[in-house]
Amino acid sequence: MAMLCIGISGWHYDTWRGVFYPEDLPVDGELGYAARQFRSIELNASFYRLQRPEDYRAWYRSTPAGFVFAVKAPRFLTHVKRLKDLAQPFSVFLCSGPLELREKLGPFLWQLPPNFHFERDRIETFFAGLPRRGEDACALARQHARTPCPKNFARKRLRHALEVRHPSFLDEDFIRLARVYGVAVVVSDGAGRWPMLQDVTAGFMYVRLHGEQSLYSSRYDDASLARWARRIRSWLRGGTSAKRDLVVRDGMPVRRSRDVYVYFDNDAHVDAPFDALRLADRLRRSLPS
Repeated sequence: MAMLCIGISGWHYDTWRGVFYPEDLPVDGELGYAARQFRSIELNASFYRLQRPEDYRAWYRSTPAGFVFAVKAPRFLTHVKRLKDLAQPFSVFLCSGPLELREKLGPFLWQLPPNFHFERDRIETFFAGLPRRGEDACALARQHARTPCPKNFARKRLRHALEVRHPSFLDEDFIRLARVYGVAVVVSDGAGRWPMLQDVTAGFMYVRLHGEQSLYSSRYDDASLARWARRIRSWLRGGTSAKRDLVVRDGMPVRRSRDVYVYFDNDAHVDAPFDALRLADRLRRSLPS
């Protein structure tokens, strides 16, 4: 049965206190509070700097069974190294603790900068080097340090999602490459600032909602959420968006069902958590339990 994860991008925002979070909630209680509202959260702190293994272990303990973290890869890999020569820095990142999330580790998110153009060879080399199972990630981590593989992690299937922001990725070759390597192309709503690709390229879908009218600072109204709910229902059932919205209109990976991860990033005016709750409620009322 398909898994639906709806949540938020990050959880610690000062402006959320007294609006989403209770005013008297301790800061170290925010994750636990958010994890009781959402099935999943996108971990963004890892994008800005390396965390510590003890941080990931604390986040693991703060969340209930069945919770899922999407983990954003460091900007050093995507914006500085620009996906080239990643073996050593990727090994360092894996040693910083994401594997400590164990069964709660969901997709790795790779967000490219807006000036990153599609280069076939670079993208294929990147895709080919991504670890597909826990044992592959553990082997990469051991290139930097003698990091033990977490218990029962070796056989875990790992997922990767790539968010692109340059129109050169509206290319059939890119979509077909992503399908070959099973990497999900992120469906990214950026208020028209960059293309929103909707092609199905993997056994799961990954959606980021940054704001429909204004980047990071506009809410999704009921009509918008209804449109997203229709798309999500189709993806959960193994379907796709309307063909007119696709770069490649054939060759979609065939599935009877497909997991879907959805994260709201319109955080500036505290819209993200409430939009996520509204979308989850809309889908809960229209899907089997």
